[in-house]
Amino acid sequence: MQAFEYANPTTVREAVGLLGKRWDDANILAGGTDLLNLMKDYIQTPKRVVSLKGVKELGGIEKTAAGLRIGAMVTLAELLGNAGVKAEYPSLAQAAHGVASLQLRNAGTVGGDLCQRPRCWYFRLGYGLLAKGPNGESLVENGDNRYHAIFHGEGPARFVSASSFGPALVAMRAKVKLVSAGGSRELPVEKFFLAPQDEKGRENALQPGEILTEILVPPAAGLRNATYEVRQKEALDWPLATASVALKMKGSTVERARVLLGHVAPVPWRAPAAERELAGKTVSAAAAEAAGKAAVEGATPLSMNAYKVRLAQVAVKRALLAAVQARM
Repeated sequence: MQAFEYANPTTVREAVGLLGKRWDDANILAGGTDLLNLMKDYIQTPKRVVSLKGVKELGGIEKTAAGLRIGAMVTLAELLGNAGVKAEYPSLAQAAHGVASLQLRNAGTVGGDLCQRPRCWYFRLGYGLLAKGPNGESLVENGDNRYHAIFHGEGPARFVSASSFGPALVAMRAKVKLVSAGGSRELPVEKFFLAPQDEKGRENALQPGEILTEILVPPAAGLRNATYEVRQKEALDWPLATASVALKMKGSTVERARVLLGHVAPVPWRAPAAERELAGKTVSAAAAEAAGKAAVEGATPLSMNAYKVRLAQVAVKRALLAAVQARM
């Protein structure tokens, strides 16, 4: 990899002061499970790497009157081992459990999961986020697209968001806090993820010089939530499709629903048709099946990934049934 300067700050203020105005000035090192691979492949070539391992204020899981605060440097293992998360936010615990590698659970962080780069093999081979060939043609649409998006929105991006926690956090209306030398801002997780419109764009709203410091999740009292992932194998692997749901119940019926699909679009993909399908209903197997079918309305699979439509439909059904069957 390209030679770089290494910095090990102990405070957020010190850390943001070490970042630059351009992406190649400095990169942030959290767990290192993604950045090191990107640097080895020369996809990212920072002049400086700023480690956050010594910044203690970025750790901790705290329950407050405003909800749940998760420090960006909390590891997946810490999240999975937290009794409060398991009891009230099973959707997050289930997403963490889906990362089957104990090494990645112990090293990978929640903040790093939200900020990780796309797993698209064209991007990882240096063809950019939009994966264009020498004549401007789409390498994804004309090539091997087994694991790419089935929902595209209006943009040209065909990669899928790699975040395990993104769909669950969007479903629960969570926010992230972003800090730079100029101050801080809070952003709904739903607006944190972006589908780039050109090669100069990024897949999230983080700017050069900013650090994601914490995730803020609203109180989950009375909110039934769950995540279900469909994988090719139980060992370490990225999901083929996921669903995260959050249900506000009135007795045994759904008063309000949030249904999010993962690994099917460049961003966590909200399914409003499924949400409408659930409103005012009891979540039975039949109702969950109908919501799953509604969730994939408008899917436009590529030449090799039509199978994802059925997998996403099943993921929604099983996430809904898991949510209503869980003890709250």
